[in-house]
Amino acid sequence: MSASETSLFPLVALHAVSNAHNEWVALTVEPSADAGDVWQNALALLKTSDVLDALMPLDCILPVPQPAQLELSQLEGLPPNRLILRVPAAAVAEVPVQKKLASYTEAGYRIMIDGLAGMAATLSGAKSLMYDASTSLPPVLALIGQPGPHLASNIQSEQRIAECAKAGFSWFSGDFALHPPRDLNANDGTSRKRLLALLGLLARDADSRELEVLLKQDPALSYHLLKLVNSAAFALSSPIHSFGQAINVLGRRQLQRWLQLLLYARQQDDGKANPLLPLAAVRAAQMEALGKALEWERDQLDMAFVTGVFSLLDVLLDMPMTEIVAALSLDLDVVMALLDRGGALGELLKLVEQPDRAALEQAGIEPATYWATQLQAYQWAIQVSRNI
Repeated sequence: MSASETSLFPLVALHAVSNAHNEWVALTVEPSADAGDVWQNALALLKTSDVLDALMPLDCILPVPQPAQLELSQLEGLPPNRLILRVPAAAVAEVPVQKKLASYTEAGYRIMIDGLAGMAATLSGAKSLMYDASTSLPPVLALIGQPGPHLASNIQSEQRIAECAKAGFSWFSGDFALHPPRDLNANDGTSRKRLLALLGLLARDADSRELEVLLKQDPALSYHLLKLVNSAAFALSSPIHSFGQAINVLGRRQLQRWLQLLLYARQQDDGKANPLLPLAAVRAAQMEALGKALEWERDQLDMAFVTGVFSLLDVLLDMPMTEIVAALSLDLDVVMALLDRGGALGELLKLVEQPDRAALEQAGIEPATYWATQLQAYQWAIQVSRNI
């Protein structure tokens, strides 16, 4: 890729959309705010052969800020059953735009209106509404007039999800995973101590027998481990029934990685999936993929993976990261990254949390490379969520 092509490559973020059970149902493909009309380049990205396949079976939501400029020919090659076009409410006030969008719905594409558009939404053929539900809810008639699914955005808590679901929303996006209810998040003291003990064993590469003793005290974690190795992801000819067999199948290095991730697999008290699991999977996988792009050694890649997984432990355990780090024997580079986002690992973690073109350039990572690692990470997180 030439220097000019690199500079034009859109910096695109993927944002998860979940249902009321905290399961991912869609991903928003969001170009950076300063990208101008680069949304058309984001559309071109979706048309590359591997993108929609990698994100199966999730729908992809593409923001189209200027629907008047969108032509049906630009959508050619994109399966209508996988793509949702999100257009601003203000844009559909124009009759020509309404007619254009209606023709797209006739071709099978779905339209989601961002905001309240009234009758114009119906004339545009839109079936879904997206609404910033952080502080208010739309009028009841706004949701009844369209079959949905309706997306409540900027959700900061699971309590708000419940309120929005009662109002008629079935899809949700926002930072609610990072703000879990304390009574559901904290676990009892015994469970927390057991998790920290297991983390400590993993950090010092403890003997398998020590891990097995602790795992037997945690039926939920043992269950998820055996469920994982017996899943379609491993395609084994005969089922695995014991921890020892699981070690033989995974190997110690993979066992450590999966156990680190499985810490997030516990269901919440209300039976919902833990929304932190896919986020931890994304961070771990993209950290490792970026390390590979920078030609890091295997030990550095392992630390990158650990940093990504452990970066959400303070949320999971409802403890300050300083206390968590103090209880574990982590490499100093990992500690610096987790506490201060310092060092090479810390720089990568900041990029995974919030991509920035200038920071990418400083790290020697091209936007196209970042996109490839992000796509790979989300593909893996989708698989993890479906197999655990």
